[in-house]
Amino acid sequence: MTTEAKAPSDPEAIKRYQANLDDEIDGIAIYRLVAEAEKDQERRRIFEELSAVEERHAGVWREKLREAGVEPREHGPSVKIRLLGLAARLFGVRAVLPIIRSLEAGAYGAYMAQDEAAQSIAPEEREHRLTMSRMMRSGAGETTLQPGEDIAARERWHKTGGGGTLRASIFGISDGLVSNTSLVMGFAGASTSADFILLAGIAGLLAGAFSMAAGEYVSMRAQKELFERQIELERSELEAMPEEEAKELSLIFQAKGFPKDEADAAASRLMENPEIALDTLVREELGLDPGDLGSPWSASSGSFVAFAVGALVPVLPFFFGSASTGVIALSAAMSGLALFAVGAGVSLFTGRSAVYSGGRQVALGAAAAAVTFSIGGLIGASTGI
Repeated sequence: MTTEAKAPSDPEAIKRYQANLDDEIDGIAIYRLVAEAEKDQERRRIFEELSAVEERHAGVWREKLREAGVEPREHGPSVKIRLLGLAARLFGVRAVLPIIRSLEAGAYGAYMAQDEAAQSIAPEEREHRLTMSRMMRSGAGETTLQPGEDIAARERWHKTGGGGTLRASIFGISDGLVSNTSLVMGFAGASTSADFILLAGIAGLLAGAFSMAAGEYVSMRAQKELFERQIELERSELEAMPEEEAKELSLIFQAKGFPKDEADAAASRLMENPEIALDTLVREELGLDPGDLGSPWSASSGSFVAFAVGALVPVLPFFFGSASTGVIALSAAMSGLALFAVGAGVSLFTGRSAVYSGGRQVALGAAAAAVTFSIGGLIGASTGI
């Protein structure tokens, strides 16, 4: 991508103008969709204003295309943006804000690498990214937080990587879908009755969901106990060796660029309140947020539900029909559509095309199902099922 302005009739420039218009149409749509999903009136107003700015940006590219003698190609929002809007309704607007923020960051970088018209728009895209950051950290009706609250909120988003609940749900559904589709197709390949396939599917759903839930609970419980132990050790050191801990705080501040005298003064001020000093040491030394160590029960129940939702899809047709070719084909088709939707959902985090990610997910799931179907057929033939 060149930073030099090209003549309006340049085919590459026309292609770029259309791509920019496509991105702005997506921007208009996503802000309208999250505004519809947002319950707080003030935050909804902000999203609507951002949508209006994106509409103005789209007008710039429409005009550029017309100047080049090309009529702009209008279309609806992309599949990815539609999925993002659906996710905002299902999981809440907060769950998708980090993804929107990353989209705005990408738009800023893309515009800065283009011509003067694009570079004039780039600062507003950067401001949109900053607005998303502020809204991620603030509550309903708020646009700012107190310094301590701001740090805590930011660390929670960092720890989840943005949209943590949404991401965990998508991957949990993917696990249940792929594993149970493979299991059901294996039994279908063995030419067993619908009752056996249904029983196997339900057993696979429950076994997998309970296994996921138990594993997540044990993992989160062990992690939380480890973190709590580390915090208690830090508390003990703070009580037993306050001078040494004050030196550690000073070194932390010096490492951040504070002169030694200012770092010593800040450390001494923090040590006047042991709880604040402990909170700072835990965050800086251990990289933990003491107020958010994770909930084993929440993680466990979330994993159970996500896996079960995915695992239910290939089983549903066998509730209503025999193990005929039509029912098996319906199960495979439903699983394929669900796999595509999951893959498209993954694209929200990877930045890949929704069609590419969805197709890849379908290909992987189909390969696994084909292998188990073939093995099931071999076992069924050899055992006379």
